Amino acid sequence: MNVENVMVTGANRGIGLEFVRQLSRLSEAPKHIFATYRSPDSLKDLKEIEESSKKSKIILIKMDVTCPQEIEAAKRLVEETVGERGLNLLINNAGVAQPAFFPNITSENLALHFKVNTEGPIMVLQAMLPILEKAAQVQGSGAGMSVSRAAVLNMTSMAGSITNTGFVFTEDLAVPSYKISKAALNMAMRVAAANAKDKGILVVMMCPGWVKTDMGGRDRGVLEPEESIAAMINTLSTLDETHHGVFMDREGIPYPF
Repeated sequence: MNVENVMVTGANRGIGLEFVRQLSRLSEAPKHIFATYRSPDSLKDLKEIEESSKKSKIILIKMDVTCPQEIEAAKRLVEETVGERGLNLLINNAGVAQPAFFPNITSENLALHFKVNTEGPIMVLQAMLPILEKAAQVQGSGAGMSVSRAAVLNMTSMAGSITNTGFVFTEDLAVPSYKISKAALNMAMRVAAANAKDKGILVVMMCPGWVKTDMGGRDRGVLEPEESIAAMINTLSTLDETHHGVFMDREGIPYPF
């Protein structure tokens, strides 16, 4: 997988942080990794990776995915940096999960999850779309779809599967707003995939598994971040147009909507 320019949202912790770490250590590491964060108070680990990176230039960007002004500012910075080479890979990772048991879900809890987990990735993708298109155009229309050309990886969850909800895995019923927002994200990105197909931009939705992070639960998760991200990066290198618009696990196996 040879990816020149990458953007990772929510890169200051958990899955996003590990993506930055592992991408910067690839044998063919990206030239630029744009790592976004929401709060300057949580940058210690990300700054350590930035300072130690020898192959990639890691550019830290303050960007709350719910703030249009910050998304627009990030877009301008990415454009100025990559020029006509464009953005090859957008990893929509920023997210939130807060418990709220049915039938006591509040409108505030629903709104928060939708704003961050569904609306945020849509707004970020729409802003970055022209820069992704530039990257797709570099290789030309005959190149086929791949992460090395132009792609959007959306961090979703098996919890967002409507088919399996309440039947296969029931512990996630404790976070109904999260589940609803991820199901909505899957639909949103299926719509985006249908519209981006002719632009040569690969769009996929991938579940990283139940990872030991602050959001996933360090004491309850079953996967270390290193294991999950290594599997996803390996899968990314194998994706092509047959995976466009697919909801999958970290190994690339399709998962039911």
